Amino acid sequence: MKRTVAVITPNGEVIARREDVRELKDNEVLIDVECSLISPGTEMNVPRARRITPGGNDMVFGYANAGTIIKTKGNVKDLKPGMRVAAMGGGFAVHGSVATVPVNLVVPIPDEITFEQAAYACLGVTAMQGVRRADVSLGSYGMVLGLGIVGNLACQLFQAAGARVIGWEGMPSRIKIAKKCGIANTVNFKRADAVETTKAFCAPYGADFAMLAFGGNATEPLQSAMSCMKVSADGHAMGNIVLIGGCKVEVGGGAWSGNLDFRASSRTGAGYHDSAWEYGKDYPDAFVQFTTQRNLREFIQLMVEKRVKVDPMTTHRIYIDDVGDAANLLLDHPDKAVGVILQMKK
Repeated sequence: MKRTVAVITPNGEVIARREDVRELKDNEVLIDVECSLISPGTEMNVPRARRITPGGNDMVFGYANAGTIIKTKGNVKDLKPGMRVAAMGGGFAVHGSVATVPVNLVVPIPDEITFEQAAYACLGVTAMQGVRRADVSLGSYGMVLGLGIVGNLACQLFQAAGARVIGWEGMPSRIKIAKKCGIANTVNFKRADAVETTKAFCAPYGADFAMLAFGGNATEPLQSAMSCMKVSADGHAMGNIVLIGGCKVEVGGGAWSGNLDFRASSRTGAGYHDSAWEYGKDYPDAFVQFTTQRNLREFIQLMVEKRVKVDPMTTHRIYIDDVGDAANLLLDHPDKAVGVILQMKK
């Protein structure tokens, strides 16, 4: 069997290529992919870097798609041919017309969910993991810096959890999309004083949490976020700050950071990148409550219940053979593109 896949070349060009589909391993499913979602942040870092400094080998990429199961092998639990599914995983749920994916990185999707919506599940659970790391309670106040896909979804999930959140963004197009997704409070930090706006939003308590959901040098934005956090009577800033994007920050010790908790949020929940788990080994539910697969199921259900919206984020639909146009759009015009869906069938 042949498939069409998206490939990043050593010079950073993104192309479509025909290749053989490998044989299924035990506890894997073969998926006829309908569409995939490009992550505008993480996935575009490789072609961006290679266009500056060429190197490496051709690289098949992608980690979020949706389609219909064609075939299974081994113990795939409740998964069956003909079932509509969402899939994730680097090296598995690639931008391609056919994908081979381990059992625990695949979840069924109900008829109410479209394939395009299901393709958002991987980035959805990335945001979900970050929200859990923030450790919010009903009525918590906080901010999310960056309203790309992950930041947008994190805001929606914070709201679904009963927290009050304000999103910081410098691109008017992303703020407009955020409002369409039901994010009630936003501030354009290029046009307004985001710190004063956020302090007013969180008054009289101060912020309980902050999330940095973007890439690049973030020390200055971090300092702005820190100045919005709640302060104890002895003058120490307190609360949780979650680093979920690919940003880098400089953090000082002692009084410079008060009693803030800095937390990294990695990936999608327990299990992802544990090969034994991906291929079917389960962790004890009582000790590992939220695995990647459970998070996927929960995110799908939130979409069914219309408590999370993804459709407004889809700005472009591009055929897989034109994947180079999709990559160029995301790299050259981030103000115009957010959710770029790759369609496998014309």
